[in-house]
Amino acid sequence: MPVDYVSGVKFGIASYVACNIVLFVSELVLTDEERARAGERLVTLLERYERDLPETPVLPEPDRDRLAELLADSLPEKGIGVDGLFDRIEDTIVANSATVAHSRFLAYVLGPPNGIAAYTEAIAATINQNCNFWQLSPAASVVERSVLEWLASVVEFPASAKGILTGGGSLATLQALATALNDRVPGFRGTGLQRPGPPLVVYTSVEAHRSVDKAAAILGIGVDHVRHIATDEENRLDVAALTAAIEADRAAGRQPWCVVATCGTVATGAVDPLEAIADLCAEQELWLHVDGAYGGLFLLCNEMRELMAGCARADSISLDPHKLLFAPLEAGCLLVRDGTKLRAAFAFDSSYLTVADDPLLTDYMDYGPQLSRNFKALKVWSALQAFGVEAFRATTRRTLELAQYFARGIEAIPGLTLLAPVTLTAVCFAVDGASPAEQTTLLETLAAENTALLGPVLINGKHGLRACITNHRTTAADIDLILARLQDVAAGRG
Repeated sequence: MPVDYVSGVKFGIASYVACNIVLFVSELVLTDEERARAGERLVTLLERYERDLPETPVLPEPDRDRLAELLADSLPEKGIGVDGLFDRIEDTIVANSATVAHSRFLAYVLGPPNGIAAYTEAIAATINQNCNFWQLSPAASVVERSVLEWLASVVEFPASAKGILTGGGSLATLQALATALNDRVPGFRGTGLQRPGPPLVVYTSVEAHRSVDKAAAILGIGVDHVRHIATDEENRLDVAALTAAIEADRAAGRQPWCVVATCGTVATGAVDPLEAIADLCAEQELWLHVDGAYGGLFLLCNEMRELMAGCARADSISLDPHKLLFAPLEAGCLLVRDGTKLRAAFAFDSSYLTVADDPLLTDYMDYGPQLSRNFKALKVWSALQAFGVEAFRATTRRTLELAQYFARGIEAIPGLTLLAPVTLTAVCFAVDGASPAEQTTLLETLAAENTALLGPVLINGKHGLRACITNHRTTAADIDLILARLQDVAAGRG
């Protein structure tokens, strides 16, 4: 091909690009008018949602026809625009979503997001930081480190502690057990479970979260090698039974390596005897992980520190900022007392992701299984900046007080019986003489009439109802309304 022809082709392409680049606008960028309209619709939606909360059903009846339309849609070739999208979101998505922010949404350990959350989530989406290695997210790296160091100080971990924000307590427990395996089983990174040696055994209570079983299954330990230890009269792990189980496994040629204690069981809020368990783990050279997803952040309240002091002695602990810090989902956390052990479990070399080490900045890809990670820390950090720790301390204390208030109300109503001590904010009770089916029907009735969304519970073979007050919007008036309705129910059975 002649040189002048090639040059002409190159010149033509360059001229075309130069002439047209200023005219190009991505199809995925809103115009000035569309951006203004989207902002207007979003603010209107947020304000209406907040204003209408008291009258909104706590658990709306799903419009199944409208939801089915979502599945009937084919992949759209043409978009419906900003207004069309917001119309669909309001009419179909919001209208058919559980009202988690309702003050009587009390079925789960799940609170509503704090007031600044929607705005900071929008900022996180806008800057879209990939929180894997620090070059891609320098400010995010420091913000996450700040949040983790603050959380470590709450549980009184030493300066050597490191951690990572996760999708929730289940993932934090999975990552904790992976760290424990790497630390307590020689050569585990190289051989995994394809090693000669005795079967590995992990211990937890019968009241522990199912994430322990899931982690054992995922990591290849096997659910058959999870010992579910009996609890005492307060639904706490029985240390004597734990000791006996460890001794029996050693005698049978198996290898105990980890104990998962619970700081706030999901069903009753029981706190295992953490100090005694920590003593036993130290004596037996076992890794101690504390599942503090529900209860750990009650350490914000000084009156809970004696009960939960053993958290500070754990090798690792999971916390959930999306519970008592009221961050929107997802925001879990894993902290490891010796941060070098967390990094040893998850750090791998890759030349295409290497940047210089920096004492200020952290490569979080080396502290967990993910490479691509969103900016979870911003919503936690922003809420602490906006409201201050004292606001969260006051809120957590109020939920504890409301739970005790609810429990006293249950005890004062003939025909209702508390099923467990109220240690944190879970209040478990039963309607005397009611069958499991009748109590299930009562739950459905309370939700349908918008009295409250409560949940079922099974404690020591007894079926009942459970209210979990981890909602910063709940007031004494809400509790009074529920108690009055329950009193009518109990009286109707008399």
